[in-house]
Parts: sequence; structure tokens; C-alpha cells
Amino acid sequence: MKILYGVQGTGNGHITRARAMAEAFRQFPDVSVQWLFSGRPPEKLFAMEAFGEYWWREGLTFVHQEGKINQIATARQLNVSRLLKDIRELPVQDFDLVISDFEPVTAWAAKKRKHPSLGLGHQYAFNFAIPTPRFGWTARAIMKMFAPVQMSLGMHWHHFGHPILPPIAEPHGQSGLEQLDHVLVYLPFEHAEPLLHQLAQLPHSFIVYGLPTALPAADNIVLKAPSVEGFRRDVATSRAVICNSGFELIAETLTLGKPILSRPLKGQFEQEANAMALQKLQLATVVDQMDAVTIGKWLQGQPRGVHIDWPDVAATLVQWIADGRSESPQQLSSRLWAGVAPDRTGTRRKTTPETRPAPPVQDIDGIKGSEGT
Repeated sequence: MKILYGVQGTGNGHITRARAMAEAFRQFPDVSVQWLFSGRPPEKLFAMEAFGEYWWREGLTFVHQEGKINQIATARQLNVSRLLKDIRELPVQDFDLVISDFEPVTAWAAKKRKHPSLGLGHQYAFNFAIPTPRFGWTARAIMKMFAPVQMSLGMHWHHFGHPILPPIAEPHGQSGLEQLDHVLVYLPFEHAEPLLHQLAQLPHSFIVYGLPTALPAADNIVLKAPSVEGFRRDVATSRAVICNSGFELIAETLTLGKPILSRPLKGQFEQEANAMALQKLQLATVVDQMDAVTIGKWLQGQPRGVHIDWPDVAATLVQWIADGRSESPQQLSSRLWAGVAPDRTGTRRKTTPETRPAPPVQDIDGIKGSEGT
């Protein structure tokens, strides 16, 4: 079987999910996969060894600025003629199946030629009645048109009574590491300098990814460049995680039972819907802005995480694909969700002297917040 697998490159969640799928496909030598990535300049892709000689197309993406979608800049960077040309020239006929992780070039090329296509990813969960914001009807329509497929399997932190699959998320062998005192911060869409100013006011140690490492930072802040293994290690050893409301990082953080403080990207339908789900499921603390007061009060409250052992979704999906996809989405969903239950006791988190919580915030009234973050 020959598969063309398209992956949306915006953010790192889609690529993280693809790495797990690539590892699972290696167990099936009779299945060959050609990977295609779009939505991010090729020079900004990193740690791509798992995908061999992958293809790249410009595709579609959204422009983020200071914590929200910039609609004007998004429209300006859209190269419609290039997109149509890439769709028209993509040789989908050379493959038995096209898989799209919300990647538009492969999805539309298969649709135009009526070629077998399968959608795998979080965004396809929005085909069902799950928690979404009120403004979502337009955004939902856009999502349906972004990467249309013949059959789709959406993923979420809960099935909400629909044939939705659990996330492709694993602790990657990091769950046994000792917990340290730092808080992991991944807010790549925030205004960097105001965010660092807010973190500098707090008596906690922060490891920050997603911001330029050349920026000046206070002594309690370490800025780190993108690194798959380094990031996983720092998440696993953190005492808490602060992030936007993206899907994959939160799913992986739940495997480790870390407390999560999350702010959705304003105007981004998926993230605002994710924030609603987090609140409904009581998996994280969701806030409207990230400033010193908000973060300080949250850490002062000694938050506890929720631990969830997700099944091996990637291996199950690859086996299902190799076997001809005969099992229905309902059967597949029921089988994968069997036995999945959140652990809210906090007993899986170590409480040795070396992993004791950082001291509580002192004089919280003297810390200045900011509406700019």
C-alpha cells in the first residue's frame, strides 16, 4: 500500500502527531508513506528525520500577532494561484490512499480527483456537536472547507458521545523523571517582551519555549530554542505547564499529570473551543490573559494536575489502515476509549523533598498585571 500523508505545519502539534504515526508505520514494511508538509516555511521545520525525503508545499496558514489572529495579514499572505497550482499538479493518482492531518493541498487534490482520502486529526472532531463558542458557525464552515476528505476521524480529550478518538499522545518515556521546581511556559503567539516582563515579577523559575532566545530575560527565566527531546524533558520535569489552548501539548501534558494554565488564542475558533472543553472537562485552568497576577495567584493556589493514560492510538490506527479500514469509526472509537479515565487524585505526582513546590507568591498585591498579555 502506498500512502500520501499531508500534515499541516502551522504550530508543532500536527508534526508531533505525525512523528508518532511515522513510528507506527515503521512496523508495517508493506506500507510505504510519502510525507508532505505545508503551512510553514521549510527553513523553520526542525527535527524532521522521521519523515525521510518529505515533500513541501506552501499551503495555507494563519498569521498570529500578539496573541490573536491577524486577519488582514492572513489574507495578504495567501497565494491563491500557487495553492491551486499545487493542488492541480499533486500526483495523488500514484497512491492508494491520501491521508490529511488538516493539510489542504493533499485533501483538495484527492477531492478534485475523487481519490480515496482519510482525515486524521483534532480539527475533524468539529464535524460533531462538541463544545464550541457562539461565533463558531462561520469558523466551523471554514474548517470543513479547509481540508475536506471522504472519511475523517477526529480526536479530542473526550468523545462527547460521538465516534471521536482519543489523542495521539504519549509521555515518550519521560514520565519517570524527577520533578523539578521550574514552570514550563509555551506561549509562542503572545507578545514576547510584555510576557517576559510579567514572568520576571514572580518568585518562580520559568523555562520558556517559543520566543526568540536573544531577548533579554530576568534571572528566573531561561529561554530555550526549539528542541523535540529537550522540550519533552522540560515538560516532564516541570511542576506545572503554562500554554495556549492548542490540542497536542495539553494532551501530552495530561499523560504526565501536570497542572495546566491555559489561555486560548483570541479569535482562533479551535483554541477557544478547546478552552471551553478544558473547562467543561475540568482538565485545566483557563484564563483570559497571562500576566503576573493571574499566574502568581494560580501558582500560589498549589494547583493539581489530572493524569490520563491514553491508549496507543497511533499503533491502532496504522493497524486499522493496513487491515483495510473495515472496522467502523464507532467501533474503533469505543475500543480505544475503553478503560480511559482521568485520575484526579494527584497520587502519581512525586512529593519528595527534591520536588517540593516552589514558595508561594509573596505580596501578590504588589505585582503589576498587564492587559497587553
